[in-house]
Amino acid sequence: MIRASLLALALASSATAAASQAADPHAGHAMPAQPAGPADPHAGHAMPAAPKPSADPHAGHAMPEPKASSPSQPTQGSEASAAPADPHAGHAMPAQPAAPADPHAGHSMPAPADPHAGHTMAPMEGGQTAADLPVGNAPAPAVIIDNVADQVFGSGRMQRARGILADEHGGSRVSKLQADLLEWAPNGDRYSWEVEGWYGGDINRFVFKTEGEGQSREGVEAAEVQLLYSRAVARYTDVQAGIRYDLEPRSRAYATLAVDAMFPYWFEAEGSLFLSEKGDLLARVEGSYDFRLTQRLILQPRAELEFAAQDIPESEIGSGLSTGELGLRLRYEVRREFAPYIGVSYERAFGDTADFVRAHGEDAESTRFVVGLRAWF
Repeated sequence: MIRASLLALALASSATAAASQAADPHAGHAMPAQPAGPADPHAGHAMPAAPKPSADPHAGHAMPEPKASSPSQPTQGSEASAAPADPHAGHAMPAQPAAPADPHAGHSMPAPADPHAGHTMAPMEGGQTAADLPVGNAPAPAVIIDNVADQVFGSGRMQRARGILADEHGGSRVSKLQADLLEWAPNGDRYSWEVEGWYGGDINRFVFKTEGEGQSREGVEAAEVQLLYSRAVARYTDVQAGIRYDLEPRSRAYATLAVDAMFPYWFEAEGSLFLSEKGDLLARVEGSYDFRLTQRLILQPRAELEFAAQDIPESEIGSGLSTGELGLRLRYEVRREFAPYIGVSYERAFGDTADFVRAHGEDAESTRFVVGLRAWF
């Protein structure tokens, strides 16, 4: 036993010595000295102190602790990771700067001065206001007659030019002759006419009118002629004055006063008063309207009433409403100046006038179909 222990100790010692010799191959060798290294270029220099490291921007921040991963979430190294936490969460952020102060805060701004301040306004005479003043009646200022054109071209030439301008813009003289009715009634073989013509301008005119009726076998039964002066007194309204002369059934003259007007929607009307040389007073009212069925086909209703202030036996006229006529005519304008027509006319005598008509063996009322022509030149 003792021998075995000694043997093991000897083996261990020899193994240790062998290991020491194998570790240092130069052990016991006299090695030459190493050459001195190059001198330090900064030796003896006073080097500035190194700058301190910049402060940690997050120093003193209470950083949130990382959330523990749940079993259902992938662990570190997996493909998906949790959303990163807000880097500024928990930071004490500096307060926002206040809005700039109002430069005029606390200033006492002066009120705008009244331009009339300190003025002594004179009171109106009698203490009246502008609304209480009477409407002025001072004459209008004189018309300025001086004209630069007169100085350049001469007043004589400019006066002639102004006259031409006035003639071409309402002051010209024109004429017209229009036959409203030229018709014949086959039943009864009767004819009638109503023609009007005028010459003048827009304001002043000379007017000629004639109307009448008759029978082919017996000739003209009633005919009259009017010569009138017409003046425009309002828009679409003329006042006419003159004389009327009856040719049939007996000659008689009348002073005439009439109004010829056109009302809204182109309704034409005329009213006349006649005072005879014997003091007989008559009146007539007539009107018509054109319904344009087409640009050329026109339907015209027409009405005429005659009145008398007293009985006139020699003219077979009774007082009051003496006669009336209603007509309806359809015309076709081949040209605006030429329009043939057909129609129907109803006439009736009233009161004492009807009695006069019956006394002569005639009917107090009649209906006639008519054909005729409306033309103007």
